Amino acid sequence: MKNSWKMAGLLCGAVLLTACGNNGNGDAAGDSNGESTGGSGSGGVDLVINSFTDELAYPISVFEERHDVNIDLQIIPTENYVDTLRPALESGSGAPDIFTAEIVYLLDWIEQDYWTDLGEYEVEEWSDEYVEYVWELGRSQDGNMKALSWQTTPGGIFYRRSIAEEVFGTDDPDAMGEQFSTMEGLMEAGEMLADAGYRLFPDEGSISPFTMGSNPAPWVDEDDNLVMTEERLSYFDYARELRDNQYTALAPAWSPSWFASFNEPITYNAGWDDTDDVDDSDGTTEVFGVSLPSWGLPHVLKTDATETAGDWAVTNGPSSYFGGGTWIGIYEGSENKDLAFEFIQMLVHDEEFLTEWVTETGDVLSHTGIMEEVSEGYEDEFLGGQNHYEYFLAEAENIDPSHITRYDQRLDQMFGSAVGAYVEGDLDQDEALQEFYAEVQNAFPQINVPQD
Repeated sequence: MKNSWKMAGLLCGAVLLTACGNNGNGDAAGDSNGESTGGSGSGGVDLVINSFTDELAYPISVFEERHDVNIDLQIIPTENYVDTLRPALESGSGAPDIFTAEIVYLLDWIEQDYWTDLGEYEVEEWSDEYVEYVWELGRSQDGNMKALSWQTTPGGIFYRRSIAEEVFGTDDPDAMGEQFSTMEGLMEAGEMLADAGYRLFPDEGSISPFTMGSNPAPWVDEDDNLVMTEERLSYFDYARELRDNQYTALAPAWSPSWFASFNEPITYNAGWDDTDDVDDSDGTTEVFGVSLPSWGLPHVLKTDATETAGDWAVTNGPSSYFGGGTWIGIYEGSENKDLAFEFIQMLVHDEEFLTEWVTETGDVLSHTGIMEEVSEGYEDEFLGGQNHYEYFLAEAENIDPSHITRYDQRLDQMFGSAVGAYVEGDLDQDEALQEFYAEVQNAFPQINVPQD
């Protein structure tokens, strides 16, 4: 199986390193044993925060200055985060006052006794001010609010305006969204782009966010049954159509060729080869668009698509989706809960701070009131003057939290690998499905998989 499919299956997990501002080299700001490295305030350490991302460094500096306190931010590498932090949370030894979680394990951790019920601080009074799916994902099954998030991460298709104008006669996001509103329309666009000498996406994994369809169902239902819908099964056919018709450049996600495709023609089927020396031979091709969540704009495109800045726009695909996100809460055994809550309140609910935060980072906030104010009349030069905040807020409202389960990322990876094996010709569709079911059963014995 080629790396393009392996990386497509790892999309949700790998991308979080970029989205959440991880330092990228595996080093922690503090050590993984919870020992204090100190902060910038006076005296001893007042709060300890554990996270897998350095994105809290700025709000911490603001909070320290406001309150004259000292916060120790201990960053544990993403790959070690769960295994390092869980024992501390369960034993209380070396546990922080505040800790974060990403969507991969959020829905498991809120059911444990790790986080304090934030209902004690009457946060439910804020609920109407937030994107529903973000708010509800922090709630445990017994109704307690355990974790909050300051961001929402809906996705879309980012595309090149100049290519759209040439091929479709318009670069308008609404018109392109109409074209992309069904999988059939997306494939039709792929054919039109191919006829003009372009590729629709870098790789086939770019359609994976849309395979739940317009009538999505959770991967696992309330009776622990794996739900395999016809729309999920269609992923096999659409991925095969992309491959057979060469609608993609076979540039694996996060490879040098994937990043290079944002700026220039790339070598077709370069795989993981270095593409710094791309030439103008018949083996090169130019890519039209890429599927990314909202954080892909500031953390991927604006940092890597420097040569094509101003030539981009974002629009919808066949269905709404989100990718990633960071939730935060107070450790149940913390002796500094009130101060910890003051920090969380600033991070997720302080209008002055959040307005400054969104202006600095370009993050899309979960606080809808602030986002509505910030987005009024907003134009992003990188996107040719488009107001992407309005787009992402509308997409966020389409996401139903009841469809999200704690198994999603692992199952997405497994299913992506099965589809990849089929497209590569290693397995037929039935064999790929049976391999997928066997892998699910092995990883999650409690899930009931379909039986022949």
